[in-house]
Amino acid sequence: MGTNEKSRGAARAKHPRAARMRGLVDFQRAYREGSRAKGSILTVVARANGLDRSRLGLSVGRAIWKSAVRRNRIRRIFREAFRLEQTRLPLGFDFVLIPAAPKLEPELAPTREELVRLARKAAARAEERRAHAIADARRASDAAPDSAAPNSAAPGPAPVAPAPAPVDPRRESAP
Repeated sequence: MGTNEKSRGAARAKHPRAARMRGLVDFQRAYREGSRAKGSILTVVARANGLDRSRLGLSVGRAIWKSAVRRNRIRRIFREAFRLEQTRLPLGFDFVLIPAAPKLEPELAPTREELVRLARKAAARAEERRAHAIADARRASDAAPDSAAPNSAAPGPAPVAPAPAPVDPRRESAP
């Protein structure tokens, strides 16, 4: 099957610039806050991006793949898998794809299936993590003492921790 034959069926699916993670900050945020799912071909890091579309980031290290030709082949396969399967992937996530094993020689068909499975798994973990964070925040606000409620109407920022309002030393020194 030649290159032209593979892409004919999916000629309408594109991978525009808006569907790519480009900045270092995006990658750092995904690594720091994202949820991971690992398979035999790739590892997926998923992080909600607040957009109406999902974006792709690729991380193929030079330390393992010395040859630029091999690194670029892996990137092409991962990019093509994302492009062809983007309708089956959860919306609103940044996905960073990382080869799961050193010296990997991925094929497109198994990569596509694993990408969908792992992206859904990582996205579900990210949503679960987010739901737990929201629930924890609600529990913390519910556990706040009722005596702090009258002080919440006072001007100025509200205290972050559920503790009595701190004493301002400038206001106490009135002789």
